[in-house]
Amino acid sequence: MKKILSLIVLLVAFTSCEEDVKFNNPAVQALKDNDLWKATDFTAVKGADNSLTITADNGFETIMLKTQNINPGVYQLGADNSSKASYTLSVDGVEMFYSTGAGIGDGEITISADPTETNITAGYITGFFHFNAEDEDGDVVNFQEGVFFRVPITATP
Repeated sequence: MKKILSLIVLLVAFTSCEEDVKFNNPAVQALKDNDLWKATDFTAVKGADNSLTITADNGFETIMLKTQNINPGVYQLGADNSSKASYTLSVDGVEMFYSTGAGIGDGEITISADPTETNITAGYITGFFHFNAEDEDGDVVNFQEGVFFRVPITATP
């Protein structure tokens, strides 16, 4: 009887232990001016010219990352307009726009070459980013430790 009772107690103990694990797969997030910024909606679009544009937003803030090519590699920001990043804040009819471009801002976008993270044929892409973007007055917004993970890719219609 003691063995049966011990077995029942162990069974109850193990079945009552539960962990609710949430995976953030796919995801786009970064530190914006040292605060966590996380997208609630995102897309990756492969352009007809083989470029990549990732757009991510959280309702009132939007990040746009554009690389001149969809292939894995490191794309520098601030050197020209072929690869660039932008951040838009829209609140109560007021819009603030920050971007990188030729001689404006800096940073980089890295597309992962790991086939478990990026598979263009299967339709998903992973990478990292960081950038400093400027508005027309020269004010800067900083994004660091950014990641886009297994974001689904669609083709330009």
